[in-house]
Amino acid sequence: IGASNCKGLEKGKSFRTAPSLMSFCKKGSEEPKQMKFEDLSSLKQTGYSDRAIHDAVQIIGYFNYINRIADSLGVEPETFTHEWELSAPE
Repeated sequence: IGASNCKGLEKGKSFRTAPSLMSFCKKGSEEPKQMKFEDLSSLKQTGYSDRAIHDAVQIIGYFNYINRIADSLGVEPETFTHEWELSAPE
């Protein structure tokens, strides 16, 4: 999950707090069984609310679910959309 996927989870958070959220998102996607209380604590210490953390977990889970379904069914990306890298702002 890239930075723009998690951007806006909680208004008013600066990019200084984004690395902790991005690490949380990455670990939640790639190693969900390795998540520990400390992962949540670090986000709370950075200033994220329970609601923002809950929303991040829901978004991570949804994207992982949809990607697995699409991959399992052999769904091809739409031809009318751009590649992620091409459409992301610099």
